[in-house]
Amino acid sequence: MKDLKQKLRDFLWKARNTFHYSSVRTSEFLQKHHMGFITRWPGWLKAIFYLAPALLLLGVFTFYPIFNSFFISFYTGYNIQTGEFDGYTFLGNYAVVLQHANFKQAVLNTTIIVFISVPITIIIGLLIAVALNAIKPLKSFYQTIFFLPYVTNTIAIGLVFAFIFSGNTNTIANPVGLGLANQIITFFGGKPIAWVATGATYWSAMSVILVYSVWNGLAFKIIVFLAGIQGIDKQYYQSAQIDGASRGKAFTRITVPLISPMIFYILITSVIGSFKTYSSVVAIINREGLITTGANGSINLKTIVFYIYDYIGGASENGVMSYASAAAIILFAIILVFTLIQLQVGKRRVHY
Repeated sequence: MKDLKQKLRDFLWKARNTFHYSSVRTSEFLQKHHMGFITRWPGWLKAIFYLAPALLLLGVFTFYPIFNSFFISFYTGYNIQTGEFDGYTFLGNYAVVLQHANFKQAVLNTTIIVFISVPITIIIGLLIAVALNAIKPLKSFYQTIFFLPYVTNTIAIGLVFAFIFSGNTNTIANPVGLGLANQIITFFGGKPIAWVATGATYWSAMSVILVYSVWNGLAFKIIVFLAGIQGIDKQYYQSAQIDGASRGKAFTRITVPLISPMIFYILITSVIGSFKTYSSVVAIINREGLITTGANGSINLKTIVFYIYDYIGGASENGVMSYASAAAIILFAIILVFTLIQLQVGKRRVHY
């Protein structure tokens, strides 16, 4: 670990020297070619000049697609291959999407994932970060273990979860056909459950997606919380200990308020990420997002992003891309509203 830290310091030092050398050579180049006036620009103009490459990329790959989707959502009979369309509609495409039964189910599924997985992930991540901060031996080892899900392919993890929760009504009677989750349940005397296959229920399948979402989201949150906790001055805890405060009091009165900006940041990014859930459903359920042989019939587990991709898959048909754009703008509006609400609440709850 010490070697790694030393290598990191050496890398940062070399990067700093390289940046300084580049700045000097750039100034010399500008002076030589009678462009020295650039170095005398005001700070805001220099910022625009240096940010121009990044702004160009953002404009091409982020802002342009957003505005283009917004305009396409008002077209009727739009053909993505030719770019032709029959006319305009104000809210017609939005009305079609909002009245579609599959979209309503997608909103419900996404809402459940957001409001259940995000709070649980944040709470568990914060508690694990506090525990890791208190552990002295093998701290680096545990940090590496908890960070592994963040750098592992999402689809691969989803397939592993699908295997862990494997088993249907035709195979769970055979101990050989049980997944790991059902093996644990039967070990403690419970009955096997058809989680995501034939005979599954809505909540059994949704619980698998929620467990996956919580587990997959822990890694980044733990690292961020741990970095924040390690940056807290130890004098606060020493003063609390002298005053006879318990560990619980120190956690709620010192730790949580002082890392509240990080909790706030994690909350916003987690809500945005959960609203964009897609790959976990594909990996755990299937490419259609449907369990056609559920205990009570077909089970629809598509999220809003899944619903949009369904439309994009049929974009060769006239008008379909307009529905996809309308659904995407609706998702953008939902995320924007939730983000603004969180920003308003954060002004009163977050301590900077």
